[in-house]
Amino acid sequence: MTRTVYELGERPPMGVVPEQMYASVIRPSRYGPPEKAFQVERVDTPRVGRGQVLVMVMAAGINYNNVWSALGSPLDVVAMRGKRGDTTGFHIGGTEGSGIVWALGEDVRGVKVGDEIVISGVVWDEHAWDVRLGIDPMSSASQEVFGYETNYGSFAQFCVLEDYQCHPKPPDLTWEQAACYVLTGATAYRQLCGWEPHVVRPGDPVLIWGGSGGLGSMAIQIVRIRGGVPVAVVSSAERAEYCRKLGAAGVINRREFDHWGRLPDVTDAEASARWMQGVRGFGRKFWEIVGERRGPRIVLEHSGQDTIPTSMYVCDPGGMVALCGGTTGYNGDLDLRHLWMRQKRLQGSHCADLREAREVSALVNAGLLDPCLVPCGDLSDVGTTHQLMYENANPPGNMAVVVNAEPGSRN
Repeated sequence: MTRTVYELGERPPMGVVPEQMYASVIRPSRYGPPEKAFQVERVDTPRVGRGQVLVMVMAAGINYNNVWSALGSPLDVVAMRGKRGDTTGFHIGGTEGSGIVWALGEDVRGVKVGDEIVISGVVWDEHAWDVRLGIDPMSSASQEVFGYETNYGSFAQFCVLEDYQCHPKPPDLTWEQAACYVLTGATAYRQLCGWEPHVVRPGDPVLIWGGSGGLGSMAIQIVRIRGGVPVAVVSSAERAEYCRKLGAAGVINRREFDHWGRLPDVTDAEASARWMQGVRGFGRKFWEIVGERRGPRIVLEHSGQDTIPTSMYVCDPGGMVALCGGTTGYNGDLDLRHLWMRQKRLQGSHCADLREAREVSALVNAGLLDPCLVPCGDLSDVGTTHQLMYENANPPGNMAVVVNAEPGSRN
């Protein structure tokens, strides 16, 4: 007989779906610091619909979006889904992970029960009119981030995916390694390689904010793979050394500067002069590293409010700032003269499409791109790892926790 629940690490017979599962759950009554918002609970196992697969999660990656879920801000994801008729009243996050396909809904294509997969973290309605008319699904009005805007993500024994989210697991990786690279790797890949003609070419200098973080660690390597010159921004000597070991041509310690934040009003001559002094000093540091008076052809941005004025100023004429987030805030101040007179480009870039996710997996599978795994415990540690991110105290690289896997195992 099928048991009601299996303990973490236990595998039911292949294809047998228990009624309940363990998950790291956020409830609105616990919104606040992640270490308290996440708690392991026993909940009903979700069921699959048409075109969906149930995956036994072996390991899950940790990303900043579920810091926001824990805080209930800037988006209350439970309330948002409640307005659509979702009555669960809780959130199970987790935007990436690795696992085994465990059950199939109707009309599933491309995967079968028993396949070992990694998860790409964006979903959309394949029947949406904008998708049918040929728009990039990443720009579709129906697009959502899996395990953030949707429920039943990878912080659980089982998660529900659309079949197109499943990509083959690189066989040489541990479950934790496979769980941690797709979101940050593919996001960086799209920023650096997805916006023609501004793609990294040999010799291109590239500025990478947060170089030791998950996104930055992937970006440094991708720039090197494509022959560019990565320059990382960091906050400590230890993080600087980490970036150099990954292949950064040089690093800039942001703590040596104090011009961060929103731009002063152009009518405030004194404040504007102080800001200009700071940003020019930052630009000169970049020139020293690349060995010529040349700004970055591409700036990989995700911090937003505190740094976007600097990014737009130092970006080379005709270059591009590719923005995928706003971890320091959402108000992006620009001196528009730097944008139009130097013909620069400010490009929004969100996650990655299926081709980009698959190409990043190919780089990992070929041994060219290191997932930069930081093992961080098990399902009970999900709150702690997000707390580290919230406090900007997370270790360099990509964090992941095991769920059903043994630490360091591959199958």
